Amino acid sequence: MIVCWSVKGGSGTTVISSALAIVLGSSSPMGARIVDLAGDLPATLGMAEPAGVGVSDWLMSPDDVGADALDNLLISANSNLALLPCGTAHIDSAGRFELLADTLASWQQPVVVDAGSGASRSPLVAFAKTSYLVIRPCYLALRRAATLNLAPTGIILVTEDGRALGRHDVEAVIGAPVVAEVAYESSISRAVDAGLLAGRLPTTLGQSLAALK
Repeated sequence: MIVCWSVKGGSGTTVISSALAIVLGSSSPMGARIVDLAGDLPATLGMAEPAGVGVSDWLMSPDDVGADALDNLLISANSNLALLPCGTAHIDSAGRFELLADTLASWQQPVVVDAGSGASRSPLVAFAKTSYLVIRPCYLALRRAATLNLAPTGIILVTEDGRALGRHDVEAVIGAPVVAEVAYESSISRAVDAGLLAGRLPTTLGQSLAALK
């Protein structure tokens, strides 16, 4: 299980999570699964908005709702990728994050979680063996990241022309290695806006994330 998260909205976490899951799904015989804790994955993947319950409802449900219920919530995003939708419940720190982490880690398929930037999702990051902080080389984002008690496994850096800060600055502040750099490109935005990301992943985006597992 890989958890992607950020400290600031607009960092690109949902697009990165989607692209990473698509890449893993295309290389896995069993496909991959992606879990939506932020609520934007269906739109990013060009899907109709799911109706009904999702992972948030399961997280906040009583203990008698078993982990096997999560399998019944999965819906197809493409031939190699299944989505566990967000649902409608408000997520707080009382959710069953440890059980969720254990369940997702037990799935045979590669699993990517879009944890977004909400502080209520941080327990899942803490339970994850692999977590990637998605961040831009932005002073405000780095300033916020420096105050966190969460240590990511690695950093996915979304690079932009004209920034004064670079890879080494980000690594020094966060204390974790940059494992991938994704250049901000208009082709990525166009693919998302057109609902084509799941079916036609921009080549440079896929190549940037291909080494991650």
